[in-house]
Amino acid sequence: MTGKLVLENLKHKPMRSLLSILLIGVPVTLILCIVGLSHGMLEDSQQRTRGIGADVVVRPKGSSFLSLSGAPMPQEMVNFLAKQPHVKQAMGAINLGIDGVFLGAAGVDLKAFNEMNGGFRFVEGGPIQQPNEILIDTFYNAQHHRHAGDIVNLFSHDWRVSGITESGKLAHIVFPLNVLQGVSGNPNHVSQIYLRLDDPRNTDAVVKYLKNLLEDYPIYSTEDFASLLNVNNIPALREFLLVIMSIAVIIGFAVVCLSMYMAVLQRTREIGILKSLGASKTFILQIILAEAVLLGIGGTVLGIVMSFGAYWLIQTLVPASFPMVIVKSWWPIAGAITLLGAILGALYPGLSAARHDPIEALSYE
Repeated sequence: MTGKLVLENLKHKPMRSLLSILLIGVPVTLILCIVGLSHGMLEDSQQRTRGIGADVVVRPKGSSFLSLSGAPMPQEMVNFLAKQPHVKQAMGAINLGIDGVFLGAAGVDLKAFNEMNGGFRFVEGGPIQQPNEILIDTFYNAQHHRHAGDIVNLFSHDWRVSGITESGKLAHIVFPLNVLQGVSGNPNHVSQIYLRLDDPRNTDAVVKYLKNLLEDYPIYSTEDFASLLNVNNIPALREFLLVIMSIAVIIGFAVVCLSMYMAVLQRTREIGILKSLGASKTFILQIILAEAVLLGIGGTVLGIVMSFGAYWLIQTLVPASFPMVIVKSWWPIAGAITLLGAILGALYPGLSAARHDPIEALSYE
């Protein structure tokens, strides 16, 4: 009985119902997109860090795991660290931001890079042969539609694309180390140093040894460094997500409150008839709340569908600058947030409807 009444009420004003579902779906999409971008950017960084093939990462003094630009370490440290126990190879790299935090360029000794992990896999073109050449990966290529031999302007210079590589190693754009050092004004300096050991089982011992040797330098195993790149470790990110979720609750509350309030006004006579037939206040409130819940569920489903549309759009237009993933574990969270806003928004109209005097309701025009 209650379900039939609720469905008929929604069908009676289809445009109002559809607009309510759409407006509820928008904050759901917003939440899922923000979460997807947060996870996608950090997972992209994790993948590129692991793809280097190093066992240990040495960072500059006073740096955090998020600071990737600049070159504050002298390059002589590469040779110094290469002579330490169990270190088979040491390689320095320099990082510079290009467009935001997650689209950056890296300069690296290409010969050392090839020895450390087998080098890049090319989908077009080949290795760098000249100082004015660079490598781009498939993500950057998808965003900017370049091919081997094309010219790219970066750092106010024109560069020839030598090759397009598979993504997941080091950076989206790669320069020879000495070239990027010169462009950035940091000759003989690097941003970080990667160490490959004679046996990965020695990683913990080497990290402990190097921390005692270089007390002021942050030193991590590659896995520990990659694991730091998660949502919970990014300053203020959780607070930002909380703000976004609060906005979603407020929007859901406002949309449902307005929709249910207008529905109650339009169905005042119907509510009077139900009450005159013996319907209790609880029954009337249940009808209003059930309708709000259905709108919340519809808005959640639509929001999830629209998040796939946003994912496709971002992957098509800016995959390198804003790598995004679909985080399915957040679907029920977004749904719960939406339902909370919908239920809160329906309480006042529902209680107002439940308090209607049947005689006054029947005479309502």
